[in-house]
Amino acid sequence: MRTQIVAGNWKMNKNLEETEALLSELSAKVPDTKAEIIVAPTFVNLATAVRSLQSSVIQVAAQNMHFAENGAFTGEISADMLLNIGVDNVILGHSERRSLFGEEDSLLEKKVNTALARKMRVIFCFGEELEERKNNNHFAVVADQLKNALFHLEASQWRQIVLAYEPVWAIGTGETATPEQAQEMHAFIRKTIGEAYDHELAEKVTILYGGSVKPGNAAEIFAKPDVDGGLIGGASLKCDDFLAIVKAI
Repeated sequence: MRTQIVAGNWKMNKNLEETEALLSELSAKVPDTKAEIIVAPTFVNLATAVRSLQSSVIQVAAQNMHFAENGAFTGEISADMLLNIGVDNVILGHSERRSLFGEEDSLLEKKVNTALARKMRVIFCFGEELEERKNNNHFAVVADQLKNALFHLEASQWRQIVLAYEPVWAIGTGETATPEQAQEMHAFIRKTIGEAYDHELAEKVTILYGGSVKPGNAAEIFAKPDVDGGLIGGASLKCDDFLAIVKAI
């Protein structure tokens, strides 16, 4: 049975007081579920989140990290800094990092290598732009993103990889891939991994859907056989909405 995960990417939202309030509410209301629950607050609130959730089943992830151990990289955060405060999950390759900050597959490969070397778990994001889907190039784009950043890994290293498929045209737009579109791409991703490695490994990889998941559509999306949960954006900032999505899985 693949691990089911609902992860909340808070992006650049919630100050310290708001973070503490939301974490407290989530901890008090968290439902009994077999799925893993993860939240990713801003860097400045990660240590607070770890302390606040010590007695909770909710885990903490970072939204990004640098590939270097240390050095003259102003404004950056290393894997060891995250591990030192108790964070061993990290989101890499989010579409906003790719589009707004120019992160390319070659850079993400370095980040993945560093995270895995430090025994961190990577939630690796990828997905096509609207024009790429309109041009019927979405499968090729997704396959290239996976190949370029991940297919150098040993099969054993995939135990530390969670995939998050994000159709970029459905992030923060209110648009959502239909459950059928999500399933089609998730099945393609699993097939692509199987061809590069083997079917057994492909069947074990957790693949999340990310793109305007809401309480109203989560259950239908999560019901698809190759969708193992979600990477949630805006809806993760409201306790009741996020926990409704958790319940939907």
